[in-house]
Amino acid sequence: MISKNRPDPAVAVRALKSAAPYIRMYKNKIFIVKVGGGALADDLSTHALIEQVAILHQVGIKVVLVHGGGPQLDSVQNALGIQTQMVAGRRVTDRQSIDVAAMVLNGLINTRILAICKELTIGAIGISGIDADLVHAHRRPPVTAASGAAIDYGFVGDIDHINAGVIEKLLADGLMPVVSPLSADASGVMLNINADTVAAAIGGALAAEKLVLCTGAPGILERPDDAGSVISYTDLKGLQRLRQQGSLQGGMLPKAAAIEHAIRGGVRRVHVIGYRSPDSLLAEVFTNEGTGTLVVADLNALSPAEQQGSVAATA
Repeated sequence: MISKNRPDPAVAVRALKSAAPYIRMYKNKIFIVKVGGGALADDLSTHALIEQVAILHQVGIKVVLVHGGGPQLDSVQNALGIQTQMVAGRRVTDRQSIDVAAMVLNGLINTRILAICKELTIGAIGISGIDADLVHAHRRPPVTAASGAAIDYGFVGDIDHINAGVIEKLLADGLMPVVSPLSADASGVMLNINADTVAAAIGGALAAEKLVLCTGAPGILERPDDAGSVISYTDLKGLQRLRQQGSLQGGMLPKAAAIEHAIRGGVRRVHVIGYRSPDSLLAEVFTNEGTGTLVVADLNALSPAEQQGSVAATA
């Protein structure tokens, strides 16, 4: 007698058959997966996300995991009585804040991710932009805001160059780099860099197949206050339209800049997905429908199957 509660094996078989073409397509390709601090807010959500990354790694995709840590930085700074300052979605980092960034990004978050990777038998290694001079950067000079006010971002860096060989050696050894976005200038002064920016620059330097940005929103939204207005597909022209009409706000502004930089730098496709949706990373990679927003250089380069249902949302 067969138990009525026994799972139907045909469901698993169908899912495996559906994923098989994507596994063949992406085997040995490089994916950059950027995870924001919100996705790492607790052990359960962190574990669920790293489990998905583990599957990509285990089917032969060369994954580089880049992480942020904004909420964790805010929490520690508040506990220490240090005020958090943000300008157009970017963090202002003073001398006290850069020390906190080193503790939180290179220490707490990076190490927690590595511990989960160990549990999941991923050969992962934690590095920052400082290690082996991975990220060459300089301190961002003061800028003038639209209001005319001068803005000094403090110990915030702008990227000059990525030492791609550092990552390539780790990937060649079958290791998964877990990258903190902290860097330093030529004089050894520590600099904080937006994790989206670092992920995009690494993706371009490695000519990555994909850059996946895991964010709190379910994707890029046509209307920022409407989670149901996710745009399935767009291109650089569409991204510019969204910026001009005010659809990109707060943290999505540096993400949009990173997306454009990544694509112009050589990344074939960028995905923006919501980490709150169960298995969103796997669904985005191994199904045609996906879960979030796919951004390419030009929509005309998409296949007819990929463009199905996307024209109305991105025209």
